[in-house]
Amino acid sequence: MAANNGQSRICRVWSQVGLREEGSSIVEFIFLGVLLLVPVTYLIISASQLQAASFAAVGAADHAARTFASADNEGEGAARARNAVDVAVGNLDVDASSATMKYRCSPACLEPGSTVSVEVVIRVPLPFLPAGVDLDFSRASSSSTIRVDRFG
Repeated sequence: MAANNGQSRICRVWSQVGLREEGSSIVEFIFLGVLLLVPVTYLIISASQLQAASFAAVGAADHAARTFASADNEGEGAARARNAVDVAVGNLDVDASSATMKYRCSPACLEPGSTVSVEVVIRVPLPFLPAGVDLDFSRASSSSTIRVDRFG
């Protein structure tokens, strides 16, 4: 009985001191929710933009290499490849001006049996960063190589 009496005395002391936690859980929930929600939302938005740019780069490089290889001359091939990059990138709502394209022919362009390699690099602007900030991980790139038909 003495233990119970001592325990109730401690409870009375705590209640008299005023160490109640009524109403503080909602404040903690809002504070931690905002503290965790903002970075997680930023990461989701950034990852989705990088993923879209990655898909666009793969499709653009593949289509550009195919259209280049089916052209009659190098100038026409480069123009058709650039147009293919613009269309493929635009299909995924990525800004076409952020995509750069380079091509390389081996041993010579559009000779039967030669190969055409196209590399597409897309610079992805991350949300809420100033326009001049250019980070290495904010780029998506892909390359594609295709052989020119021997009997074209």
